[in-house]
Amino acid sequence: MKILLTLAAVLMSALVFVFVPVASAAEGLVAVKSPYSAKVTMDRLEAAVRQRGLTVFARVDHAAGAARVGKSLRPTEVLVFGNPKGGTPFMECAQTVGIDLPLKALVWEDASAQVWLGYNDSAFLARRHEVAACPAVEPLRKALEGLAETAVATGE
Repeated sequence: MKILLTLAAVLMSALVFVFVPVASAAEGLVAVKSPYSAKVTMDRLEAAVRQRGLTVFARVDHAAGAARVGKSLRPTEVLVFGNPKGGTPFMECAQTVGIDLPLKALVWEDASAQVWLGYNDSAFLARRHEVAACPAVEPLRKALEGLAETAVATGE
């Protein structure tokens, strides 16, 4: 029975990787494939953020900035967002977390025209600030995952 449970757990883990497309990205960055253009993905993310009552502090278009100095960059945008209800409990564990807040999400188009949505893994940030056991980490992880899933969801 123990072997069956272990096998089931391994199979479920494998299925998660099959159905949740994640890029090989920088350490601590969660990256999810988007079926939409970069602009539509960012618009959908911003709408989801606002719908959940979070504050959008900035939307930075790096490609537009590059164009202003005569350079070319594939679509690349950052959304800066958050709220004190989520950030303060994390900073109560370690005030240095404030350097990584408010939250940020990056949408970019890679060299093969695949669009990605990326964000900092809250568990990675907790380890970085030496508060891996902080109770704010899991709710933040779920919130970020939910926002990303909403932004890239199809069939709506």
